Formats: sequence, C-alpha cells, structure tokens
Amino acid sequence: MIAVVDYGRGNLGSVEKAFARVGIPAVVTQDPRAVDEADAVVLPGDGAFHDAMENLERLGLLPALGRALDGSRPFLGICLGYQLLFSTSEEFGEGRGLDVIPGLVQRFPPGRKVPHMGWNRVRHAGDLRLFEGIPPGASFYFVHSYYPVVAGAASPAPGRPILRAAWCDYGVTFAAAIEQGRIYATQFHPEKSQRWGLRLLENFAAIVKGGAR
Repeated sequence: MIAVVDYGRGNLGSVEKAFARVGIPAVVTQDPRAVDEADAVVLPGDGAFHDAMENLERLGLLPALGRALDGSRPFLGICLGYQLLFSTSEEFGEGRGLDVIPGLVQRFPPGRKVPHMGWNRVRHAGDLRLFEGIPPGASFYFVHSYYPVVAGAASPAPGRPILRAAWCDYGVTFAAAIEQGRIYATQFHPEKSQRWGLRLLENFAAIVKGGAR
C-alpha cells in the first residue's frame, strides 16, 4: 500500500487514480499512523511552499514524514512535494523545508513566462530507476514558478547517497527529477503526463513491489 499524503494541497485524486491504473493500491490520508504503516509514501501538492509546511506541521505529519524519508522505504515527491524536500525556499521570504536534499528553491529569472506551464522535454543519462524505459528527451507536464537549485549533486556529503538528476531547460537548466537512495522526486506531474508519466509511475510501483534500493 502507498500512502498519498493529504495536507490540503493539490489534486490528490488524480495521483490515487494513476497508481490504480498501474496496478498498485494507494490511499489518500492525513493520518500519521497510515503514513508510518505504508510500504511507500508519496508527497504530492501544488501551491505555496510556506503554507504547505505550516499545514504539515498543523496536521502533525512532519514526524511521520521524517520517518518516511529515513531511507527505509521508497518515497516519491511530486511538484510542490518535490520542492519541500529541499533546505529552504525564497518564496514569499526565506523559509525552511524538510531539508532532506541540500539546496534552495528559487523563482525563475525574468525573461520567460511564469509559471512554467505545459509540456517540456526532460533529459537523463539512463542512470535513474524512475526513467527505465523512458527515452531521453521525453516530454512531461509542468506547472511551477519556482525550481530547486541542487547543492552538491556532483559530490554529495560523506555518508549521503549519490544524488542523480534528470534535467529540463526553461530559461535556466534545472533538476526536473532527482533520486537519492530510496528518495525519488519530480518537478513535473507524472499523473498528468500521459504515456511517459504512467511509465514513470509503473517504475516507482515496481520499486515498491520489489523492495529495491
């Protein structure tokens, strides 16, 4: 069973239905015990970074999320749920995130339409589990105004798993997806990305079913 964390942000039903389509049960929940008992955890979401962190704290979900991110189970962050994994965000003034992945979430620079909304190509080197069977340059669906600047991707801190990334270009080059140990995350919405999004979710489901590291 996958726990899809409900903290009042995003269309969680579409995520739940997408996992049903790839053959793995998922339940939308605000119950920290359900998060603790799940085989894997998904943190989706849309909206403002600070509001999301406040809601997670208000609902008592932060300790359970910390346990879900300890490397013992597969974890998937989607869109805002991806950004929350980073250390800080400059959205509406600097604020702390879950601080699992070192880095800053910042706004796209002037010069391109914001939000970055619609289909864009994602490049990868063939070394990410989530992208098995997905060609480099496949398109995924994005909706976001901020993006993470990944610190230390090439040389992680001692004892920290290697961080691998897939990349997208929109005025700047940013990490559209990351993997670090059993933590997986995407800036785009796989549940809205049709063929390749469903393949990515199938790959995550296979990781969950196989218990693979």
